[in-house]
Amino acid sequence: MNHIVKPGETLSTISADYRISLSRLIAANPGINIHLIHPGQKIRIPGLPSPGSLPYAINISLSQRRLTLIHNGKVQKSYPIGVGKMLTQTPTGDFVIINKAPNPGGPFGTMWMSLSKKSYGIHGTNNPASIGKFVSRGCVRMYNRDVEELARIVPIGTPVHIRP
Repeated sequence: MNHIVKPGETLSTISADYRISLSRLIAANPGINIHLIHPGQKIRIPGLPSPGSLPYAINISLSQRRLTLIHNGKVQKSYPIGVGKMLTQTPTGDFVIINKAPNPGGPFGTMWMSLSKKSYGIHGTNNPASIGKFVSRGCVRMYNRDVEELARIVPIGTPVHIRP
């Protein structure tokens, strides 16, 4: 898949966001000047499918506190979510799911799905009363049964669009 460079990003921050080594990122982009990347530039991310090749997408509305699963352009299901509080807001933008980890422990419930932004993900919760509220440190919380269902459906590489 390709990543479009945003202002302030470096190859190091991009490699950290996608959890791949800097050397692997450089190898996937022959001829790139590692000291001179610019906003709007395309960077190839190895190991992830092109989001356009997948039938699924996830749309997240922070204001409505809803996650909507899209399949082939049509709404398949909508889930209630908890999102970041004022001081630790959920980031907006376009991301992809880069990995899944069942039973991550602690407050993350029974499933963790990492987003292509370091330290952020979609996960379950050990506090179901937090769903529907602005309570997290930026992650998207779901009921455990819902995040498990979602994780069974969507593949790695699924695009995630987070909007205010």
